[in-house]
Amino acid sequence: MPHPLGTQPAPRRTPLSAEEKARSEMGFVPYVAETLVAKGRFRVTADTQEMVELFQAVARRVGEMLQRPVVSYANGRDIVITFGHEEAPGLTDQGARSTHE
Repeated sequence: MPHPLGTQPAPRRTPLSAEEKARSEMGFVPYVAETLVAKGRFRVTADTQEMVELFQAVARRVGEMLQRPVVSYANGRDIVITFGHEEAPGLTDQGARSTHE
């Protein structure tokens, strides 16, 4: 069915299968780790909850791989993954970020 000029429907996103999520996570880990080491942060568009969750999982794996604290910040449009600060024992960080160690 033709659409009037300028009224194209928004593309529909198909959710990732479990296999696609696992492959994506494993594929992004080395790239994100390399970028963190080289530049100190990694930023990508993550405008759906599914993409935020995917990159949070990537951040956790990168932190485990590099054996350093890694944090991720999502704002509904982008997600930034960067190194976290080393906290002194007994201190907690109660910000809007998610810490992945």
